[in-house]
Amino acid sequence: MEKTLPIHTPPSPRSTRGGAVRFAKFVYLAAFLGTAAYILSEAYGFYYAVHKTAPPHVAAALARCRSLSLPAGPAPNFHHRKESDRFVPGTKPHLLKNARIWTGADNGTEVIHADVLLDKGLIKGIGHVSRSSLQAYKDDLVVIDVKGAWVTPGIVDLHSHIGDSSSPALEGASGDENSIQGPIQPWLRSLDGLNTHDESYALSISGGVTTALVLPGSANAIGGQGFTIKLRKTSERTPSSMLLEPPFQINSSFLETAERPRWRQMKHACGENPSRVYDFTRMDTVWAFREAYNKARQIKESQDAYCADALAGNHAVLGNTPFPEDLQWEALVDVLRGRVKVQVHCYETVDLDDIVRLTNEFQFPIAAFHHAHEAYLVPDTLKKAYDHPPAVAMFATHARYKREAYRGSEFAPRILAQNGLSVVMKSDHPVLDSRHLLYEAQQAYVYGLPENLAIAAVTSTSAEIMGMGHRVGYIKEGWDADLVIWDSHPLALGATPKQVFIDGIPQLENPYVIGKPSSFQQKPRVPNFDKEAADAIKYEGLPPLEPKKADSDVVLFTNVKNVFRREGGEVREASIGQDEHGVVVVENGSITCSGKYAACITPSLLADAQVIDTRGGSVAPGLATFGAPLGLEEIAGESSTKDGNVYDPLLQTVPSVVGGNGALIRAADGLQFGGRDSVTKAITAPEHSGFFAGLSTSFYTGALNKLEEGAVIQNVNAVHVTVRHFGGAPSISTQIAALRRLLTESVEGEAGKWFKDVSEGKVTLAVEADSADVIATLIVLKKEVEAKFGSTVKMTITGALEAHILAQELAEANVGIIQVPTRPFPTTWERLRILPGNPLTEQSSLAVLLSHNVTVGIGIEESWSARNTRFDIGWAALEAGGLISKEQAIALGSTNVETLLGGEVEAEGLHDMVVTEGGDLLDLESKVIAIISPRRSLVHLL
Repeated sequence: MEKTLPIHTPPSPRSTRGGAVRFAKFVYLAAFLGTAAYILSEAYGFYYAVHKTAPPHVAAALARCRSLSLPAGPAPNFHHRKESDRFVPGTKPHLLKNARIWTGADNGTEVIHADVLLDKGLIKGIGHVSRSSLQAYKDDLVVIDVKGAWVTPGIVDLHSHIGDSSSPALEGASGDENSIQGPIQPWLRSLDGLNTHDESYALSISGGVTTALVLPGSANAIGGQGFTIKLRKTSERTPSSMLLEPPFQINSSFLETAERPRWRQMKHACGENPSRVYDFTRMDTVWAFREAYNKARQIKESQDAYCADALAGNHAVLGNTPFPEDLQWEALVDVLRGRVKVQVHCYETVDLDDIVRLTNEFQFPIAAFHHAHEAYLVPDTLKKAYDHPPAVAMFATHARYKREAYRGSEFAPRILAQNGLSVVMKSDHPVLDSRHLLYEAQQAYVYGLPENLAIAAVTSTSAEIMGMGHRVGYIKEGWDADLVIWDSHPLALGATPKQVFIDGIPQLENPYVIGKPSSFQQKPRVPNFDKEAADAIKYEGLPPLEPKKADSDVVLFTNVKNVFRREGGEVREASIGQDEHGVVVVENGSITCSGKYAACITPSLLADAQVIDTRGGSVAPGLATFGAPLGLEEIAGESSTKDGNVYDPLLQTVPSVVGGNGALIRAADGLQFGGRDSVTKAITAPEHSGFFAGLSTSFYTGALNKLEEGAVIQNVNAVHVTVRHFGGAPSISTQIAALRRLLTESVEGEAGKWFKDVSEGKVTLAVEADSADVIATLIVLKKEVEAKFGSTVKMTITGALEAHILAQELAEANVGIIQVPTRPFPTTWERLRILPGNPLTEQSSLAVLLSHNVTVGIGIEESWSARNTRFDIGWAALEAGGLISKEQAIALGSTNVETLLGGEVEAEGLHDMVVTEGGDLLDLESKVIAIISPRRSLVHLL
């Protein structure tokens, strides 16, 4: 077997001495080899003349050669099958009656009202199933009347690392998605690292995900082979038993079959990731690709030449030479034969162009570019790829987390679709929790991807791109019995499965589902973003950020559906009347009247006013966000755009120039403005990677610099620390000991002053912690400090994904919670005991906390998701099942966050308000169009 192809090894200098001797040796060797070849050829001819048949190695080679001409894909009679190869004996047949079915047919436009019969792991019938057909099942048939519910194919995730990057992240059971043994490794297989105990499988199924392509990571230019799996548990409990149409090569070194080969998958990556791992430039990476493909091409050409002689009957020419083969490179040779779906991780235009040229140089097609944040800017480049344009597998709004992603746009899916390119929404699980992959499609729909293509982007299109469209991604007779019954239209916010079938087997035992209004059964209306999409192209993803000041000091917002106003620390809906002429009058940035048109408008007022029709919109308090280092970083992956981490005195000596170990850093000193990730107000603590954080600040994210009026709202909000596992050093008990000393003893320096104020109840202490055990210890410590100082300590736990376990105790101790993220996921051991909510549990963790009267806010983990805070709130309110009102829901992301993080109550009327068009702040259908800012005495139009 040949060794790994050396990459970037310069040729050794050749000596000029002894050349004549070497030449003589070469001549003798050539003569010897020529003589040997002649003797072997004559011997072969004699063997063939006597036996009238090819020797064994030629017979095997002939079979191998014939198999090379077979294209990948299902057999022509595939849909004649009576039973799925994944059918589990004993599975009962199911009949779903009265379903509203999105079939995936006709480019995703076909919706039919019909019944669906599932049996033998297949969809056996769609429409009206005859009584005689049903009688054949006798008592075995399970009949489910879905009462008009939406039914779709199971969600198909084209890009996942589930099982290979498993959850919770543990050293011995995760991180198997990458290898650092070399940049070119087509011989590696994601199957070989697939952990069947990943906590994600059940969670993802509960979100409707039935099929996933598990790819190697992106540390390598060629990272290896991916494998498609079904997510359900099997009786075998093995990774192999989860595979969907596994390639024949997993049980054989080399393919030799009379059947059509099954599709294989290969992961490529370019740009930042392999460059960082191997200290490469882009030039190095592309050469590594070319060198590897040249090696594969040489093998392919030698095979083709060999087979030309073998198939032409020129057996004597072959001698005793076996079929040319190399186990390390056979998969890449198959790429050149067009029998592998190549999935390419690429972001920027330069990388996309590089790979397109590579496909044409070596003549191989690619299935999809993944991530591809700049693909929408160069659709014509993608169309130049060899054989056919690739699809683009992308996130909806996840962008700007590194330089490559900085020009990403939420309008990319619609722009790509308008240019005739296939769009797939993917999770990159666990980067995004694949349980919520449908949410990616919902967001793409909101920003302009048509309804049919949005649903197809996580079902039929993704199935086709992975080469499995003949059995998953559609609801058609003969396809796999993978489908989802939804509680609402699939593109409605918070759509939740009532039941999920994989291979005809129901996956949810006693699912919990909340009844939703009938309006949720219709596709949501979406705002018009034509101008914004055009600007995304015009400005190459970086449109101007500066808002436009209203033309007049008087602005009238008409056709307002409702107004939510802040009253102290709460949100209240203000009466505005029931007719369509509700109006909000704003003068010099302050609301002076809201109500019926006739009650607020005078002729003189109207003469000077700028009138803006909200089309049934709303006015509500601006949202506040916490959890991500918003305002302290612009690009998470670029240190030059970040404030950087503070010193941690538990792990290092803090320089005396900043106050030594008693220093406490202020986030306000590191604020940077003009960022592209924003809401209205952000509360940010200093960036840190250990116990000590520092003093948070609150600021207006729309300001362009710190000196603007109202840019910094509150210089210091709260004192922040973190108590969690940091790889064992320092220990949890050490961190608690440090916190106890800071709160109960006299400590020098800035830290001593602020922690003394915490102990005396003057300043809020915000502790980042997830573990219920740590939270319990913090409650005990709080009581200890209060007993000593006779005070009431203001403590807030942030993160808090296991806080629901202690809901009653938190309420009794008057400890507030800011849950980060809103939708929990067991990333680490400290987050293992999450409460996932519907359909797996009756209540969500937020609902449990709220039911015990714990003050709750919500936060975000990464800056890019700040823009989705309003959707997070709306989703959380839906999951609460009517437990909270719309006022309380808005408070989750505004007043509650501010109160819990030491926010000073602003003077009445000085807080910013947000105006939406087409619905209220929590609706997918609405669009933010203006900010009312009393502090700056103006209205900003967006």
